[in-house]
Amino acid sequence: MTEIWRPSADRIADSNLTRFTACLNARKGLELDRYEQLYAWSVSHPEEFWTELARFADIRADWGTGPVLGQRERMPGARFFPSARLNFAENLLRRNESEAAIVFVNERGTRRQLSHRELRKEVARVAAGLRAAGVAPGDCVAGFLPNLPEATIAMLAAASLGATWSSCSPDFGVHGVLDRFGQIAPKVLFTADGYFYAGKTLDSLAPMAEVAAKLPSVALIVVIPYVESEPSLGRLGAAASRASHWGALGEHGAPLYFASVPFNHPLYILYSSGTTGVPKCIVHGAGGTLLQHQKEHLLHTDLRRGDRVFYFTTCGWMMWNWLMSALATGATLVLYDGSPFHPDPGVLWRLAQQERLTVFGTSAKYLSALEKNGYRPADSVDLTALRTLLSTGSPLLPESFDFVYGAIKADLHLASISGGTDIVSCFALGCPTLPVHRGEIQCRGLGMAVEIFDDDGKPVRGDRGELVCTAPFPSMPVAFWNDPEGARYRAAYFERFPGVWHHGDYAALTEHGGIVIYGRSDAVLNPGGVRIGTAEIYSAVESLEQVVEAIAVGQDWRDDVRVVLFVHLQPGTELDEPLRKKICTAIRAHTTPRHVPAKIVAVADIPRTLSGKLTELAVRNVIHGRPVKNLDALANPQALEHFRNLPELATD
Repeated sequence: MTEIWRPSADRIADSNLTRFTACLNARKGLELDRYEQLYAWSVSHPEEFWTELARFADIRADWGTGPVLGQRERMPGARFFPSARLNFAENLLRRNESEAAIVFVNERGTRRQLSHRELRKEVARVAAGLRAAGVAPGDCVAGFLPNLPEATIAMLAAASLGATWSSCSPDFGVHGVLDRFGQIAPKVLFTADGYFYAGKTLDSLAPMAEVAAKLPSVALIVVIPYVESEPSLGRLGAAASRASHWGALGEHGAPLYFASVPFNHPLYILYSSGTTGVPKCIVHGAGGTLLQHQKEHLLHTDLRRGDRVFYFTTCGWMMWNWLMSALATGATLVLYDGSPFHPDPGVLWRLAQQERLTVFGTSAKYLSALEKNGYRPADSVDLTALRTLLSTGSPLLPESFDFVYGAIKADLHLASISGGTDIVSCFALGCPTLPVHRGEIQCRGLGMAVEIFDDDGKPVRGDRGELVCTAPFPSMPVAFWNDPEGARYRAAYFERFPGVWHHGDYAALTEHGGIVIYGRSDAVLNPGGVRIGTAEIYSAVESLEQVVEAIAVGQDWRDDVRVVLFVHLQPGTELDEPLRKKICTAIRAHTTPRHVPAKIVAVADIPRTLSGKLTELAVRNVIHGRPVKNLDALANPQALEHFRNLPELATD
């Protein structure tokens, strides 16, 4: 792959990664110089690496006297720092100053700011209210919330008490929320009265009334005023008797208290997409989450005190949890609530200029959509302060690398990152001291023994295969909720290659030590027995200005599989024969003749999960006449109707 950006010598010298390596060399008598050497050492010496990282990050904990890694050879089963105790919230709330901890902006132009001191006081107040409601370590506290500062405060308050936090964004809908919170039985539930999106005001209390009616475990519902200054609790119906206003929760001036909990104490419950059934409830530990995020923030993203970090996310996506941990570095969180294209495509970039963002995080699909829209941030806003751009959610197309450096900023660390809800972090991500190669994720994460396996479980380099992790890491899930014997947990990650984490990405390890993701393994196409990653097809097709986006699936046909490509076209564009030929030519030029679809079909919309990911499996089920098990996992389930009984797909 072509080198597209290289950090300056000054930037490399000033990075946290360079400082960490120097400290490591001095303390351990090593002579590590290049990233590849540091990575190899981190994987071969996990106990020392994670201990040195904790020291470098100044993590506040009582480490105890036990081993760093218990049951090291077991996967699953290995546990980091089994004798350590800490509190996640204490590490995020270590500052008590007047500098901004959180800046909040929404699409209506509302702006609020909380200092570190104000954040600590609010967390103490809300934690006192939770304690009064009977919340104790091990209880679940949930949020049905927009990306408000109150969501951060409620999470930190729960964590300060040793409770377990779980959240959904308000666009999940009643069934989506019940599929998730119904499994974990929260004791307290936070909700806003509503939210704003794309110029519309949407209600949250009516759906919350339905949710609360079916969650008898909820002893207290806390209503946050957002759309209205004084929302009526009566709108919760019968659940109003269990409700309280946000401002009435706890007492001002309450002391801040941090429960000391084990390193692997449940901190978060996150959820799988749920497109193949009820979502899996994935439990993440306090220490593992903190340690992994500190590594990714400090060493891979080069965050430091005074940075202003933004990620376009909702409370229902793991990137919200990832963003929250940046408080531990001393950075300011910039939160945004609303549509990224309302009132126009420049809204988030004006935010970047106004708030002097140093780190801007978003999804690959957003960058692709921005390019299709024709908006070029470099032409209209001042991005002098911006140092790093992060992208995740799906593979970042090579053309998007070009767009970033041509239309956003030429001197920018573009870090495509890849991991998932399963590990609340990354397997592959950026490195501030390495060059960026077009279409590649820069490196494997420190301490993550990532390999690419062929079908026989043998590691390969350059060839495509299954992304795996061959050794334990701190942010492995503690467990799945309601899975006491661990059977569902083992089935999810360890059945394909026993004793090895199988992540489900189809990928390749490059000559530079980078990673290219070709799509999800379960969406890989297999015409004539040749495995084809869908991301390669999307990269080719979405480079065409006529195509908004595309989705490719395999259709069973004549005892084989044929590739079917569905395209969502720009308004006023017709899928005529010249465009079909143009699409096929682009795919053949970008990939191989094997990738060229047997059928191309235009559709009015493409279904996505609630976290914005394409749902190849749901589309594949529909075109084969099979049911989609959980429509509530989709943001736009009505889009599936465009794929039913298509005459173009009738068996020839």
